[in-house]
Amino acid sequence: MPAAFLAVLAYMLVGRFTDVVPWEDGGGASLVGGTAIILMTLVTVTSRRSEALEFCATHFIDGLSYAFKAMGIILPVAGFVYIGIPDYSGAILGLDDDTTGPAFLFDTVERVQPYIPDNGVFVALSMLFIGMAVGLDGSGWAGLPLTGGLAAALAPQSGMDTATLAAIAQNGATWTGGGTLVIWSSLVVVAGFCRIPVAELVRHLVVPVMAGLLLATGAAVIIW
Repeated sequence: MPAAFLAVLAYMLVGRFTDVVPWEDGGGASLVGGTAIILMTLVTVTSRRSEALEFCATHFIDGLSYAFKAMGIILPVAGFVYIGIPDYSGAILGLDDDTTGPAFLFDTVERVQPYIPDNGVFVALSMLFIGMAVGLDGSGWAGLPLTGGLAAALAPQSGMDTATLAAIAQNGATWTGGGTLVIWSSLVVVAGFCRIPVAELVRHLVVPVMAGLLLATGAAVIIW
């Protein structure tokens, strides 16, 4: 199994960065899932030859059941977040392909900007929480243009470095949406591997992650 998934990883990297093998964005889930099904079938056939078909079906059903249980609480919350991002809101609301969707989340962040005090500490903390709000989409990278623009606008009046403010916001977005505080990100995979409910894992991560983000933000204000 480790060799098979290492081969899958190598294939994905080669397809992503070269033209040696065909590759399309979004194909990773199909490739990993198909490999897992093949491995599960081979292991079941070799270990329980006389009952292979029955156990294959049982394992497959158990996997689907776990997926629905894990994603059941995620889909409604993720839907509310994605409806605030223009890249996804148009499709969710059923708008035409050539119509730009509303950006409820980004517009809310921009509306808050005038109320941020011209103080380096407040601005840094505000950028941190804005980055965390943008990271709710689960990617951690979609808000780069927005956080960069806000950093450039707030830096001169607060006396902070533009790159520092942008890095603080991106740090918050990455840790939030990149797999520690958002239950529909890659954290689902970690929770499944550890056999822990993803919501419970998030509850355990809130305090250490928030403490680390606040400490890093304070250090950035003092040093830069």
